Amino acid sequence: MPTLSLHLSRLVRNKNHIGKLLTPSKALKTRRGVCVLSPTCWHVQHRPVSCQRSSMGQLSTANMCTSSVSDKDMTNWLWCVYNETKRQTEDLIPVISNNFVNPDTIFANNEMSLQDIEIYGFDYDYTLAFYSSHLHTLIFNIARDILIHEHRYPEGLKEYEYIPDFVIRGLHYDVQKALLMKIDAFHYIQLGTVYRGLHPVPDKEVIAMYEGSHVPLEIMSDFYGKSSHGHTMKQFMDIFSLPEMTLLSCVNDYFMKHNIDYEPVHLYKDVKEAIGDVHVKGIMYRAVEADIEKYICYGEQTHAVLKKLSENGKKMFLITNSPLDFVDRGMNYIIGKDWRDLFDVVIVQADKPGFFNDRRKPFRRVTDKGVLLWDRIHHLEKGQIYKQGNLYEFLRLTGWRGSKVLYFGDHIYSDLADLTLKHGWRTGAIIPELRNEIGIMNTEEYVHTMTWLQSLTNLLEHMQVHRDATSQAVIQQWVREREDMRLQAKNIFNAQFGSLFRTYHNPTYFSRRLSRFADIYMASLSCLLNYDLQYTFYPRRTPLQHEAPFWPEQTSAGAMNIPFQNHGTK
Repeated sequence: MPTLSLHLSRLVRNKNHIGKLLTPSKALKTRRGVCVLSPTCWHVQHRPVSCQRSSMGQLSTANMCTSSVSDKDMTNWLWCVYNETKRQTEDLIPVISNNFVNPDTIFANNEMSLQDIEIYGFDYDYTLAFYSSHLHTLIFNIARDILIHEHRYPEGLKEYEYIPDFVIRGLHYDVQKALLMKIDAFHYIQLGTVYRGLHPVPDKEVIAMYEGSHVPLEIMSDFYGKSSHGHTMKQFMDIFSLPEMTLLSCVNDYFMKHNIDYEPVHLYKDVKEAIGDVHVKGIMYRAVEADIEKYICYGEQTHAVLKKLSENGKKMFLITNSPLDFVDRGMNYIIGKDWRDLFDVVIVQADKPGFFNDRRKPFRRVTDKGVLLWDRIHHLEKGQIYKQGNLYEFLRLTGWRGSKVLYFGDHIYSDLADLTLKHGWRTGAIIPELRNEIGIMNTEEYVHTMTWLQSLTNLLEHMQVHRDATSQAVIQQWVREREDMRLQAKNIFNAQFGSLFRTYHNPTYFSRRLSRFADIYMASLSCLLNYDLQYTFYPRRTPLQHEAPFWPEQTSAGAMNIPFQNHGTK
């Protein structure tokens, strides 16, 4: 985390901190006295001297440079180092706390200059239009009722309501075992985040089911996160999938609570179909259009971003899977009736990600009344609305190719993956969850927890070389403290699944895909208002594990508490 690394690195990086504590012939200063290490003892026998407390509560030195050190001496010395490490860590916290991460920052995975961007493309849902929490409740309730009335599921399911903070995006669902879980970038399950229904599965049971905590590649979801062709893991990457995961969990919970036998695969397919019907049958669209102020957050800043790009002569296009009436109603509310004037090309019901791979589907023009015209399309004209089509035809008709195009979307797979891997477009991920997570990272509780957690981890790394029983008894106490703190750090974000971006220490599977498929990422499009259109985004150069940190670790420009007017506001 940038806030911590800038200052904490001075304490723990390159073995500096522990190295200083263990430097022979130097005094270990504490608040209550001095603990001195014997130079001969450390070099020759690799055994430390003890730090003993006098009756006055002060630490005094006992130079025990002998072939053996008493258990009491060893215990005292280890706790002496522990306490000094903690003291130095606590001294850093006020400094770290004053350097918060700005949630309006644009974060870079890959170097990119806006000066090179001539064309800007956008998804609609959760990119141009942001929705209130009421929408997830709506989707959950409609899909639940579809299960009851059309799939003949028990009426008792009506007792379940949407639980807003139960799940997070990016989770995996084992279709055959009916388990929801978080997996890290190395395919390891984060123990403690595996749920069957609404209840956690004990770690021992998880390890027994998977013969460890690693998930083999052959059962992971396919490239787009789907469960198909023998893959039993489905990954939920869409923000719209939050009510789907919650509904799966609630139905599983009901069946287990009432001892009802069921086939997990069929349950998954029924829930998936019910959620799909909410969209495909237009139920959600009609509900949102009927009460748009309840479901859509007013997009004044979205309008400002589009206006800024237009005034600077940038081409813009919209490619969305949503239907025309829904998009038109939302854009009228967010921007106004002249919203089409801002876009050079508008494509609805594009059927992404198929749009980016299928070469067969032609474009069709749609009239303002929704009538589909069957004339062959030779040009994509400004002010017109087009349906379906494919990216290859889009590239042929517009000539908008390569790194001069920047496309924004919220779905890592459906919106961004193909564009960056196959077509060389620049990509920007919209991650609304960033605002909440950065807000948490800026709290004193989080800074305190993570600063000490990293220091304690470094302490364990260095002290593990003491294999005697006395030392290991102390070290195991530290291990248990570290486990407790890791759980505490997880729960700060979400009691069930923790942070969207990290397991206990590794990046999540979601984070790995985000860093691969998005050149830049941000909480919302409004972040663009803080940068001029010649701005270059530079990713932080953090040392690889085998590299010495000769350079100072830097955060993304603007991430720390620096006035944004320095960026320019053209």
